[in-house]
Amino acid sequence: MSTYTADLTSKLRFGAYDALVLTRRNLLVWFKVPAFIVFTVIQPVMFTLLFRYVFGGAISTGLKGGYVSFLLPGVIGQTAAFTSFGTAISLAFELQKGTIDRLRSMPIARSAVLLGRLGADLIRLLITVLIMIAVGYAVGFRFSGGVGGAALMIVYSLLMGLAMCCISAFIGLAIKDEESVQAFGLIWVFPLTFVSSAFVPVASMPGWLQAFANNQPVSQMVGAMRALALGHPPQAPYGDHLWLGPLWMVAVMAVFIPLAVRTYRRA
Repeated sequence: MSTYTADLTSKLRFGAYDALVLTRRNLLVWFKVPAFIVFTVIQPVMFTLLFRYVFGGAISTGLKGGYVSFLLPGVIGQTAAFTSFGTAISLAFELQKGTIDRLRSMPIARSAVLLGRLGADLIRLLITVLIMIAVGYAVGFRFSGGVGGAALMIVYSLLMGLAMCCISAFIGLAIKDEESVQAFGLIWVFPLTFVSSAFVPVASMPGWLQAFANNQPVSQMVGAMRALALGHPPQAPYGDHLWLGPLWMVAVMAVFIPLAVRTYRRA
């Protein structure tokens, strides 16, 4: 092994260790502050129960199991998007308080701060999704796509959460103000999640709105997760969702990861 390869391997190993240490740090904050757990877990559970029992009888989907079968993948997609609020707010808060400056002055990998934040938020999302699936089963949801479909649906939700967190990481580092970041998050997340196929069939929307709802990333990812959860056949339109959704997420990350890294270096 050449000296260059050995040095690169060593840097990658220490960088991964630093990222894991900061991931653990961020998770400890989450577990030690009950309010974080309440806002992260209770909100999506509340959405599931409210939509299930308030709107479930009024919305016809034609799916086996009724509206709850349509609803749960949509709420999971919404939760993956809303998870990004925590990424933006935490980075803006730590930037304001000088925490990021102190971390950057330490002998750790520069990438560890961002990777540690994203890693912690993905673990937090995974825990929330598993709780939501348990709640969904309690109110009538069932996986029809088998264990493989269920596992892939969870993987898709994490991919969506990662892409949304990359957007929020850039926003949090660029705006730098905790309250402004939270307000701006509502502006771009709410239209994407509610003007989508997450909660109602797109066909029920006005024609001019359907074009947007059908061709935006949240609808594509929710459609893919719904197809995996319910065992829909791989042909169109469900098969299109299975590759268009991840393609959207890769495109989002290709744009916002470099922007977040650049903004972090200048912060």
